[in-house]
Amino acid sequence: MSSAQFLEAGRFLSVGVANTLAGLAVIYAAKWFFQLGDVAANVLGYLAGFLLSFALNSRWTFAYRGPHLSALAKFLFAALVAYAANLLTVLIAIHYFDLNGYVAQATGVVPYTLIAYLASKYLVFRSAP
Repeated sequence: MSSAQFLEAGRFLSVGVANTLAGLAVIYAAKWFFQLGDVAANVLGYLAGFLLSFALNSRWTFAYRGPHLSALAKFLFAALVAYAANLLTVLIAIHYFDLNGYVAQATGVVPYTLIAYLASKYLVFRSAP
C-alpha cells in the first residue's frame, strides 16, 4: 500500500468514525428521547451520517474535483445499498439472534462501512482515467 493509499484509507476511517459516532448518537437519542422504533431511529441516524459523510469524503478523503451533483446521486445510490445491508443486519440481529436493539444497531455499522468505502472509492469519487 502506497503512502497516498494509506493516507486515503486513514482519512476514510476518520470520517467513518465521525460518521459512526454522529449516526449512532442520533439513533440512540431518537430511541431514548423520542421512543422511536429501531427502523425509524436508524433512518434518522443514517440520514445525518449520509450528509456528514458526503461532505467530508468528497472534500477531504478523496479530494474530488468532478461534478458534485452526479457524485451526490451516485453517493445516494451507494448509501441506499449500504443502508439496505445495514438494516438487514440490524433486523436479523434483533429477530434471529435476539440481540438488544442498541447492540444490533452497532453491528449494522460494519456492512454499511465496507460497502460505502468500496462504492466511494471505485464508483462515486473515482478519479478520471
